[in-house]
Amino acid sequence: MLIAVPNVSEGADPAVLDAITSAFTENADARVLDVHSDADHGRTVFTLAGAPGRLARALGRGAATAARHIDLSAHAGVHPHVGALDVAPVVFLEAAQRPAALAEALAAAAEIAEVGLPVLLYGVLAQGRTRAELRRGGVTELARRVAAGTLVPDFGPPRVDPRRGAVLVAARPPLVAFNLELAPPASVDDARRVAARVREGGPDGLPGLRAIGLELRSTGGVAQVSMNVEDHLRLPLAAVVAAVDRLAPVAAAEVVGLPPAAAFAGYPDDLPTRGRRTLESAL
Repeated sequence: MLIAVPNVSEGADPAVLDAITSAFTENADARVLDVHSDADHGRTVFTLAGAPGRLARALGRGAATAARHIDLSAHAGVHPHVGALDVAPVVFLEAAQRPAALAEALAAAAEIAEVGLPVLLYGVLAQGRTRAELRRGGVTELARRVAAGTLVPDFGPPRVDPRRGAVLVAARPPLVAFNLELAPPASVDDARRVAARVREGGPDGLPGLRAIGLELRSTGGVAQVSMNVEDHLRLPLAAVVAAVDRLAPVAAAEVVGLPPAAAFAGYPDDLPTRGRRTLESAL
């Protein structure tokens, strides 16, 4: 059994999300462990489990369905993205699963290419190339780079339709998507300042932390620091909370997807936290 965490650039339309879910689960090729949708981000994160080979087929069907139903030219979310199915990482939970995850990610890339979408690899499959490098400037800039020949898809057509975009594929260990909401009267500028300080490379930088500051309009302009923790053993979520709280009071937290239980070591029980589930509890 392998895990995949495909992210689609739609966070509000239940009909679209139901269609994508049905595509993933067709023929029982994958089981949906979790779905996290966010209208402000314009994004839904699926956590899937499936057998080798069958999981890749599920990702290919999901990519085709997302491309049919999602028009990036009408996208309104604040989360960086370059595709209708934006990323499709296959996750290995322990070192012994790494070869199978690498093979499944390449099989998924081939399946996605078969439905006419360009695929760009990142992480260990692309000599360490990052999602941020590929997303820089958004889908319009990605399409321009591909058209100019300065960036060549690893699978699929050598062009990017800006309405459907490209799919970023990787094999990686667990990554924890984690959001912290700052207490009022914090503004989006405060969230951006905090994000710049705590992300790796910042003045108070934490190892393997990616962070941006956002405004959640659906909640009246709440300022959010949206983060990815790339190594939860080296950087547990409790340490992230403490670092942000030193710079601006934290009012609430949100976990996106299903982190391993070890990510919650020492986590503050008094912090209101949405979505606090673990991968182990869902398997």
